[in-house]
Amino acid sequence: MKIGIVPINLGEFCNFDLLAPFVQEAEAVGYESMWTFEHVIIPKTYESIYPYSPSGKLAFGPESEFMDPLIQLNAIASVTKRLRLGTGVNILPQVSPLYFAKQTACIDHLSGGRLMLGLGVGWLEEEFYALGVPFERRGERMDEYLTAFKQAWTGQEMNFKGEFLDWHNFQILPPSAQKPHIPIVIGGVSKRAIRRVAEFGDGWYVIQKDMDELRNHFKLLDQAMEKVGRKRSELEITSYWNYHKEGLDTLKIYRDLGIDRLLINVHALRMGDAMTAMRRFADEVFPKIEAA
Repeated sequence: MKIGIVPINLGEFCNFDLLAPFVQEAEAVGYESMWTFEHVIIPKTYESIYPYSPSGKLAFGPESEFMDPLIQLNAIASVTKRLRLGTGVNILPQVSPLYFAKQTACIDHLSGGRLMLGLGVGWLEEEFYALGVPFERRGERMDEYLTAFKQAWTGQEMNFKGEFLDWHNFQILPPSAQKPHIPIVIGGVSKRAIRRVAEFGDGWYVIQKDMDELRNHFKLLDQAMEKVGRKRSELEITSYWNYHKEGLDTLKIYRDLGIDRLLINVHALRMGDAMTAMRRFADEVFPKIEAA
């Protein structure tokens, strides 16, 4: 089981003097990946409902400091050699797709092929409005962007025309280091998100309230994968692990479901400050994971 840390671009991790030694130590003791989240802004008030919290609100407020996910991952890449770099998740329909294709290709190139691109459609309508991007039909735009990206990252001349994009007569260079393209990790558990995993995904970033809900998500995934003629084994699946609440007992459930990577929040571990928690978890839990 691969173990990563999320989120690595919030609060104290905005301080590079803390971030650099933290990720270097995490790499040294055996963590596999670091994951960011994305918002550009959090409005002081918003009516949009965050779908992964009973309150409908994010766990942090508009006064919180958080770094742009791609910039943060580039900083992490610059001081590490092996850590995988994940976005969990970037909100694809609210960005300029051409800029995004270029930026992600460059990060993958400079990091030696370590980027895992978690992507979602977004939920915070007020943020789209502030960015001057339509909230409507964001799913359709995301699907088209994904199709175009797979061609753009090859470095070959673009020849793509869709409803939203018309890309011709240029190349994105350097191309992504990973072939055939940067892994696309689809985030979300709505029926459309799960269908998008089957249609476009190299991986799935899944969030659940409890194990029963998680099992139901996987039933829907299997149906969607069968519909497009794919097998679940073609995906690398990433899930959050609330170890403080769930303990080691849930590890077998995650493994039996076919989850490849579990992400922890070092602050949610209740093991002290970030560096202490990261080390203690590695010392106390990694040997049990290997033995389980």
